[in-house]
Amino acid sequence: MNSVERIKNVCREKKIPFHRLEMACGFANGYIAKLKDGKIPADRLYKIANYLDVSPEYLLNGTEKSYYSDETVEMAQAIFDNPELKLLYNVAKDSSPEDINTIYQVLLALKRKERQ
Repeated sequence: MNSVERIKNVCREKKIPFHRLEMACGFANGYIAKLKDGKIPADRLYKIANYLDVSPEYLLNGTEKSYYSDETVEMAQAIFDNPELKLLYNVAKDSSPEDINTIYQVLLALKRKERQ
């Protein structure tokens, strides 16, 4: 099954008319159907995947690929949900490894002080 066939299947499953997909992505009517060999330019593939709420990898090869471990997802969600963690992350992402280590040591010292 090629990419065009996968797009057609997803549209059918989600009950999305093909012309609506093409219109929403800014393509000419019938554009996707003309791509009989299944080769879609990357920028257009990403638009289609985004609109259909599937990964570009799925449209290309029929499999979903996750680049994130469960631990990474949990950490990202914790940062997103906690304004203080988000603040620390925003400062740390542009800091040097040495500065991050210094702040880490300060936070550890504060935690030890609280326990006393």
